[in-house]
Amino acid sequence: MTLRVVLADDQELVRAGLRVLCERDGDIAVVAEAGDGADAVALAREHRPDLVLMDIRMPGVDGLAATRRIAADPQLGAGVRVLVLTTYELDEYVFEALRAGASGFLAKDVAPEALREAVRTVAAGQALLSAGATRSLIEAFVSQPSHRPDPHRLSPITEREREVLALVGQGLSNDDIGAQLFLSPATVKTHVNHAMSKLDARDRAQLVVIAYETGLVRPGG
Repeated sequence: MTLRVVLADDQELVRAGLRVLCERDGDIAVVAEAGDGADAVALAREHRPDLVLMDIRMPGVDGLAATRRIAADPQLGAGVRVLVLTTYELDEYVFEALRAGASGFLAKDVAPEALREAVRTVAAGQALLSAGATRSLIEAFVSQPSHRPDPHRLSPITEREREVLALVGQGLSNDDIGAQLFLSPATVKTHVNHAMSKLDARDRAQLVVIAYETGLVRPGG
């Protein structure tokens, strides 16, 4: 199956390069290109791609606002994923994009094969968390003195779901969580899905953010 991608970057040359890199193996097709966030949202609604590869810093409607609009659009739902591209990994805008509904982020100097693999991973419905960069980014922002954990946000979920969420926040896979809690991966997946629904999290990446923001997982933990 060919994965359908919308590219969003204000630089035409960057978009051209990303198109070549994405389409090299033949299993990814760029169906549209956007020069700003407003066009990215419109093209996502028009084409319903598997994924939007979104630059954060664009004039007018930036990638953060566009990510929020896509994530909040009931017609797009969880079917259109957003993968953020950034020049600076420790970027407040990228952190906010993860909170808003992005499934992960990549630095713009990523290797070509890593880019294609990230597109495949996120389009398949998985959060891009494996490299540890996402956790490092989240830790950097929840460690700020102005941050105050909000444990009351976890009130809708059960104690077992809290246990699972804490391990999701630590970056464990469903298989690893199941082994640690003596549960089947299918049961873990059910708990993860319930937690996502109750906490209004669009993706596993947002569960990681929530685990840190509520103090369930602490920086360095």
